[in-house]
Amino acid sequence: MRRIYEYKDLQPVLERLLEDKESNDMEFKTAKGGFPHSMWETYSSFANTDGGAIIFGIKEKDNRFYLDGLTREQVKQYEKDFFNGMHNKQVVNIALLKEDDVQAVEFKGSYFLFFYIPRVDRSLRPVYCGFDPYTGTYRRDLDGDYHCSREEINSMFSDANIADPVDGRIMEHYGKGDLDSTSIMQYRRKFEQWNPDHVWNTLPEDQFLEKINVFRKDRKTGEYGLTYAGLLMFGTYSAIMDANPNFFPDYQEIEDPNDRWINRICPDGNWESNLFQFYSRVLPILQNFLPKPFILEGNQRKTETPAHVAVREALTNALVHSDFTVNASLNIYKYPNKMVFSNPGTMLIPIWQFYKGGESVCRNKHLQTMFSFLGSAEKAGSGADKILHGWDDLKWKRPYLMERYRPNKIVLTMPMESLLDNDLKETLQKMFGNKLDALNHNQLMTLALAYSEEEISNERLQYALEMHKADISIMLGKLCKLQLLESSGYGRGTKYHVHGIEVPKTGKVATFNQKVATSDQKVATSDQKVATSDQKVATYKKHYSKEELRELIVEYCTEWRTLDDISVFIGRNKKYLRNKVLPQMTNILEKMYENIPNHPRQKYRAKRKEADA
Repeated sequence: MRRIYEYKDLQPVLERLLEDKESNDMEFKTAKGGFPHSMWETYSSFANTDGGAIIFGIKEKDNRFYLDGLTREQVKQYEKDFFNGMHNKQVVNIALLKEDDVQAVEFKGSYFLFFYIPRVDRSLRPVYCGFDPYTGTYRRDLDGDYHCSREEINSMFSDANIADPVDGRIMEHYGKGDLDSTSIMQYRRKFEQWNPDHVWNTLPEDQFLEKINVFRKDRKTGEYGLTYAGLLMFGTYSAIMDANPNFFPDYQEIEDPNDRWINRICPDGNWESNLFQFYSRVLPILQNFLPKPFILEGNQRKTETPAHVAVREALTNALVHSDFTVNASLNIYKYPNKMVFSNPGTMLIPIWQFYKGGESVCRNKHLQTMFSFLGSAEKAGSGADKILHGWDDLKWKRPYLMERYRPNKIVLTMPMESLLDNDLKETLQKMFGNKLDALNHNQLMTLALAYSEEEISNERLQYALEMHKADISIMLGKLCKLQLLESSGYGRGTKYHVHGIEVPKTGKVATFNQKVATSDQKVATSDQKVATSDQKVATYKKHYSKEELRELIVEYCTEWRTLDDISVFIGRNKKYLRNKVLPQMTNILEKMYENIPNHPRQKYRAKRKEADA
């Protein structure tokens, strides 16, 4: 991550950040009244997530940021207070920053104090406040800092134990009778095909299973038995479920996101649902969706292209990097225009390191070894290179990786379409005419991506363009001013879509043949509502009576809702709702943070009757 104060011209960067506040790794804190103690929660959350910058000297009012007007003397004192606290075990367990990571910056006559918090290596996690990791560990998501659950903290401790990976632990009370003999036989056949001259091919089955770590001996305790990796790879589904009730590998082929899947592979009792069988069933299906050019190599037809290798690597990565200890499922989705690989867990390396390649850090080393003998999951850190190269070979849009939290998920999306094909260029030209002539390459790519994917974010663009997130922020603002893009959402959840196109709220996959809605085609009705997966959106009218407005809000707030949610739902300004409407509804609405009226993450819910409480 490039440190923000390394920019030679800081003014446009800060002006954009002060305007939109959309960065997930930037936290502004007011320090007018003294050293902000919430600093340590954010210190923990950045260190345990992806790193970031904390900036003292900003205050928020009416959803806008303003300068605190700090003096040089104040920021020097805060810098001293910070280092004293960081080296105090009662405050935080690990001192991460050096003097170079803290810097005072002058901007428009006011002073800021910048702290660059690095992402810590997994061996140092969790970073926590105070003495107890279970009460002082935080992470970062779109809503800001959140307190980690016991399950998340245990996963961090598990990932930190590099010498003893979870999948290598010996399973008590389990044995060979818990393995599926058909899976073992099929694996050995594939092993021989990939490794025809390997000396293990002649070994008896029990010795072969020891070689690939299905069974192992713990040299510390002398215990010998079936490993967790062996159970996951070859176990019967009933035995796996006894060890891990959350285990549920799931493949879905979805033709229309508004409808159910048209093909599904999941534990349904018709097959032994272990990882090897799931891999063997899903991989050929995914690869069959790829182009198969006729390629001769040594007078023999070669059907496995770089794209086939990319899909094999992506599927294997999802399996060997899954955190099978958390309550989240492994999901593989095939849509008309993309493949999505979603596995439980968090990244063990920064996302930028994934794209760079060359470093192999695997959560399940024994599973990785088993798959490596089938031509996948090499330990040289080249998996990402193969994925990116395979898609480049087809001239498709670049695959991109995202982290999601609560539940923790790693999501790899592999688009199956060209970014700037002739149909798209022609469509954009019809929409915007000669406005496109003034755009540079990155601006045109951003517009094309926003059209083909319906919505984009700063985070999405970071892995599609060779630009820093602050520069992307500035560029997005310019495209909005040119009325090429429109923004929606607030703060870290800001999304962008093409100007004049109404974004469907159903998550429908965009295609170049879909009809484009313009502003004069939108029809609003007072009673029509469109449901999405996580919230409802009312198609609102210009004027509501007082009672209509109250009824809409109460109907929507059957569960906790933020001010942003309510504003989007009924199409009213947040300031108007906060100052004029909600204060008049205290008898029928309750606040999540009743004792902190101006809590930045305040939520509202309709009061429940005593019988429903």
